Amino acid sequence: MEMADDRDFPTAAVVVDADGRVSGWSEGGRLLLGWASEDVLGQPVTDLLADTPAVGSEPRPTGSEPSPSGIPGGNGIGADGTGLVALRHRDGFTVDAVVTTHPLVGLDGGAQGRVMTVQRWDRRPVIADRAFEQCPFALGVYDPELRFLWINASAGRVIAHSEEQVRGRKYRDVLPEFDRSLFPERDDKPYTDQLAEVARTGEPARLITVFRPLGSNYANAWATSMWPVRDAEGTVRAVANWGFDMSAEYWARQRLLLLNEASSGIGRTLDVIGTAQELARTPVPGFTDLVTVDLFDEVLRGEEPPSPPTIERGASVTLSRAARHGTTEDTDRSTGPAMPVTHAAASVAATCMDTGRSTVELAADPGVGGEWAFGPGLAADPAHWPPGNPVIDKSITAEGLTGRITVPLRARGALLGVVTFSRSERPEAFTADDLILAEELTAKAAVAIDNARRYSRERTTALTLQRTLLPQRLPQQDAVEVASRYLPADTDAEVGGDWFDVIPLSGARVALIVGDVVGHGLHASASMGRLRTAVRTLADVDLPPDELLTHLDDLVLHLASDLQPSSHFQTTGETGATCLYTVYDPVSRRLTLASAGHPLPLVIAPDGTRTPVAAQPGPPLGIGGLPFESSELELPEGSLLALYTDGLVESRERDVDRGVAGLLGALDHTVSSLDALCDTVMAAMLTGHRTDDAAVLLARTSALDPQHVADRDVEPDFTQVSRARQFALDQVAAWGLEETAFVTELVVSELVTNAIRYGEPPIRLRLIRDTALICEVSDASNTAPHLRRARAFDEGGRGLLLVAQLTQGWGTRHTSQGKTIWCAQSLADDA
Repeated sequence: MEMADDRDFPTAAVVVDADGRVSGWSEGGRLLLGWASEDVLGQPVTDLLADTPAVGSEPRPTGSEPSPSGIPGGNGIGADGTGLVALRHRDGFTVDAVVTTHPLVGLDGGAQGRVMTVQRWDRRPVIADRAFEQCPFALGVYDPELRFLWINASAGRVIAHSEEQVRGRKYRDVLPEFDRSLFPERDDKPYTDQLAEVARTGEPARLITVFRPLGSNYANAWATSMWPVRDAEGTVRAVANWGFDMSAEYWARQRLLLLNEASSGIGRTLDVIGTAQELARTPVPGFTDLVTVDLFDEVLRGEEPPSPPTIERGASVTLSRAARHGTTEDTDRSTGPAMPVTHAAASVAATCMDTGRSTVELAADPGVGGEWAFGPGLAADPAHWPPGNPVIDKSITAEGLTGRITVPLRARGALLGVVTFSRSERPEAFTADDLILAEELTAKAAVAIDNARRYSRERTTALTLQRTLLPQRLPQQDAVEVASRYLPADTDAEVGGDWFDVIPLSGARVALIVGDVVGHGLHASASMGRLRTAVRTLADVDLPPDELLTHLDDLVLHLASDLQPSSHFQTTGETGATCLYTVYDPVSRRLTLASAGHPLPLVIAPDGTRTPVAAQPGPPLGIGGLPFESSELELPEGSLLALYTDGLVESRERDVDRGVAGLLGALDHTVSSLDALCDTVMAAMLTGHRTDDAAVLLARTSALDPQHVADRDVEPDFTQVSRARQFALDQVAAWGLEETAFVTELVVSELVTNAIRYGEPPIRLRLIRDTALICEVSDASNTAPHLRRARAFDEGGRGLLLVAQLTQGWGTRHTSQGKTIWCAQSLADDA
């Protein structure tokens, strides 16, 4: 076994005779205490004791009283065993030493004196010292004031100091960089403070420490432990620590955490700019100091990105800056349009988009001989790098940068834009692992941005389709004053199938309809268009509300069968809808309605009282086989009707009943402008995040002046035709509509004659002056007339043809008492 040099580890051997005087002195004694043998031989051994007590606890002798030899045992010199004593050095200072005493026995078995070995208390045996020195971990021991006592070679390499250079100096003076936190935003306690805390409390600690040594451009991560060193009595005499460089594992874990954060933080919304902002915020400040995301305008509009990329060689590229986020300024763009950014033809961004490869720019060469620098402990595989070294571009320092990574933003083979990751605050040069992380973050964001783009395109298409199918302008009619509002769901929700309509009917009546198709997206919008067209067609036939909904239910069933998948692996679209169909007659002031699973309208009388709607909603459309019921109620003139979809009253924060109560509270019937009331209702009801479309249709009823309605019974006798004509002529003259007299006389004659000939009594003639002059003839027969072309020598069959040619509209509506044939003549604006 290799022996240590006594000069490195001085151990004194002292022989003390029975009288307590030194009779033997080794060279180690001179090295340890400075006394030569001639200075101590024959002198009492107690003369070696220092005046001050030992720095530590009392010794551990087998006896503490003075021995017969006169050597005091209380200081660990007199008795057999080991003790800690304070010895006097020749130069005047005190040496804390560990003294081990062994008795000397003569031939006769009597005591001949003592042999003592003396070592400094802060030295270890040789094998322990060698293990301490050669340990690959950084080891150090400090006194309670954090003055260096020992460090091994590994620790010396870490702190760039030798043991001789630091022994006796304070930790804070040698390593000032450890006296501050590398990442203040994490609220880390400086390493020196934690070491002092262990010395003060005597409690050990284990932690991971990240620090950047002075003069280094890299932050190291160390797994460290620190613990108190106690004497036999438990008093803290020193603090020790050890640590090993776990930078590779630590930074790999940080990258995984960042990727995990990106997985949950990028793509949370189906919004292109919102997703770009999430990409910009995620790696700041843990990975980089500034991120910018530039996208093609087509991507922002939800259109297909340029394919192939419209990047001409030698030409600049103009993109839109969708996001910018940094640590030192308020650069997070969360509102407002994206700003145009032009990248010159020779710029790194344009080159990356052209080649499809990432580029790393460094302000200075971090390596040796032009090789890549990977940072202390970082595993790096040059195979991950593009050919050649990163670009060393000192000009980026003018932008305040130490490095920049530019990555093309690609998804599903399409180029969407470009992303840059810049460092300015931290001096660490980007490494191969950093490039891999930047490309991984960009790839995750690219898929999310492309999904948002595709969704935006579909949503825009669906919304355009829906708005096209909704009435662009409510028709003019005098039965009700109407106003409406439609608001699609928030941007991260698909367009629904809410719709409404206002359809003028015969007899000055008007139909008010509101509906909601199950599902979202293009399918819902297309289904809504089909239903709206069907309702208009059925309304032209003038079917009662319950019959109309029955036919509409059959249509939805047919649509459902058309959407059945042709294979087990093909998904089917959602089917079903709700609809409320109402008809208001300003002559009788009666509202007739039927509901297919849709909320009933709210009716508020002119005096503010709520008029209950005594109706039972039927099943939603698409169920089939169940009846619908019509209900009627008479409304005072000036009543307010509110038709709405469930998206207006129902949300995650409130149920339907609370929503309806809130809508009633928002409906101020005293407001003169229905348009203003619509805005008030939408603002009051649609707060916070919305996941469904909302539509409201408000109507204020009018009553037709009784002076504008004239009717009479007609006996089933052809002689009554002339009397009916005269009644009509007298009435249009009373209304001042003489210019309509000829046509009115003719159509009344034809319609009354047909009713007498083909119909059944009772027969009734009614004239209505509204926006048009309406002539109606009713009878009890359910036989519907039809228009036909008479032959040249036929004596009849030309009546309805004449009516159709001379008026602007005609038709038939069936009632519970029979049918009504009507026609309408347009009136001049000044009539």
